[in-house]
Amino acid sequence: MTNTADAAVSDKDQAPVLQQMSVLDRFLPVWILAAMALGIGLGRAIPGMDQALDAIKIGSVSLPIAIGLLLMMYPVLAKVRYRQLDRVTGDRKLLISSLVLNWLVGPALMFALAWLLLPDLPEYRTGLIIVGLARCIAMVLIWNDLSCGDREAGAVLVAINSVFQILAFGVLGWFYLQVLPGWLGLEQVDADFSFWTIVVSVLVFLGIPLLAGFLTRTIGERKMGQEAYESKFLPQIGPVALYGLLFTIVMLFALQGHTITSQPLDVVRIALPLLAYFFLMFGGSFALGAGIGLGYEKTATLAFTAAGNNFELAIAVAIGVFGVTSGEALAGVVGPLIEVPVLVALVYVSLWLRGRMADRGEQVRPGR
Repeated sequence: MTNTADAAVSDKDQAPVLQQMSVLDRFLPVWILAAMALGIGLGRAIPGMDQALDAIKIGSVSLPIAIGLLLMMYPVLAKVRYRQLDRVTGDRKLLISSLVLNWLVGPALMFALAWLLLPDLPEYRTGLIIVGLARCIAMVLIWNDLSCGDREAGAVLVAINSVFQILAFGVLGWFYLQVLPGWLGLEQVDADFSFWTIVVSVLVFLGIPLLAGFLTRTIGERKMGQEAYESKFLPQIGPVALYGLLFTIVMLFALQGHTITSQPLDVVRIALPLLAYFFLMFGGSFALGAGIGLGYEKTATLAFTAAGNNFELAIAVAIGVFGVTSGEALAGVVGPLIEVPVLVALVYVSLWLRGRMADRGEQVRPGR
């Protein structure tokens, strides 16, 4: 993200990590809330802006959101030391924990919370279940980087999530919307997910920035050397990720600003299970990682990849299957409305836990 996203606790200076962050990074929640407000305001103030932005798309992919996400992810993926990925792929505890949390615990928890808290609102409930099935492959890299998590582990885990998303999303959707409700005597939902919507989402939101980051790293190190690449080039492109994040948020909420503000009580109802989901997934995943001895960096990466969701895919699927004005689509839109500020807050929680782990003498690598 920025130079200060890599802040570390110095051997000589024991000041908390948060105090070492720049003003830009320290007040990130303020910029994000301002971007959300700006997007909602634009969507309300400019008639037809949401339809105009929604019309700028390739297939099911919104071009403005895709541009923002690519700008957001490219600098982070250019920082990954790809030659060190074998250090992550050989960590069976990390990989197995991530797979279990993302593809067994996460969808099951969202299913349970949706039915528990929205028993009378089937459209919103279905939309939240779809959100729970869409595991995060994009924005999680930003939260991981800001929390000083393991970049290489983050790259590997989102790649694994991408493969599983293509293979498992449709099957899990069928199971959680039709099979499991039938077993439990609950209302079943007939939904036909587009395989190509999922493939395109993965290729655009991960494949393009991953390839660009890999090529930049490979060519940059070859021409400049690793030290010059990391000390001179990366700081120059780092702020682009923050600008891409804020642009994405403005575009996303400009697209859905009218819908969000016209149904405030429904938004509150949808927000409750989402809040419970994010805190339970992050807290449980962080406790698991610390409990099995992953060390802070991998524990933070595990927690954020488990707690985050691919809202881009969830919204695209909900709109494609149920329609742009459906309750399912609204539930998908409320996802990032809650997820973005909550996960930013959890970045600060994670950095505080990093200091606590260091104080107890647990494994905390120097910042990168």
